[in-house]
Amino acid sequence: MIQMDLNILLWIQKHLQTGWMSSVMRFLSALGENGIVWIVLFFALLLFRKTRRDGAVVGVSLFLMLLLGNILIKNIVARPRPFQVYDSVQLLIAPPSGYSFPSGHTASSFAAVFALMFAGSRLWKWTLPLAVLIAFSRLYLFVHFPTDILGGIALGLLCGWLGALIVRLATNGAIKSRARA
Repeated sequence: MIQMDLNILLWIQKHLQTGWMSSVMRFLSALGENGIVWIVLFFALLLFRKTRRDGAVVGVSLFLMLLLGNILIKNIVARPRPFQVYDSVQLLIAPPSGYSFPSGHTASSFAAVFALMFAGSRLWKWTLPLAVLIAFSRLYLFVHFPTDILGGIALGLLCGWLGALIVRLATNGAIKSRARA
């Protein structure tokens, strides 16, 4: 499996890498660094009463992704990054620290997208292209394997679904508590 992952990455390096594209990919990757673009979205959604519940779902989903992905799974799997396995490719960014599986950029991106989808917000359709581009940037920059990206998408799906479920259960419980009072 690692050879197929590596072959895909090397194909991207050989056939898609250009100067302007490298600049775009560095920018997209930076947007996903520490989930910053999704954290900004979370706070923006909390500002308005109409989108506050969607913001809560995004926030819970991102928190779950941090716990499950970055703290638990990455340290259990302990997979090296592509540039550590195949050191002939010149990195276009500073070498990231930490393990490779799953991609945190991808997992946080898709946790936010799926959180919005499961919350019933139409914003998921607008955020999906950005999530896909951030995920692809990690392949382009040679810092994640394709299976890291797939794992990040799967984890994002799980966290988005769980985030929506937790907020739904919490808000239903709060409504029932108020009704009894």
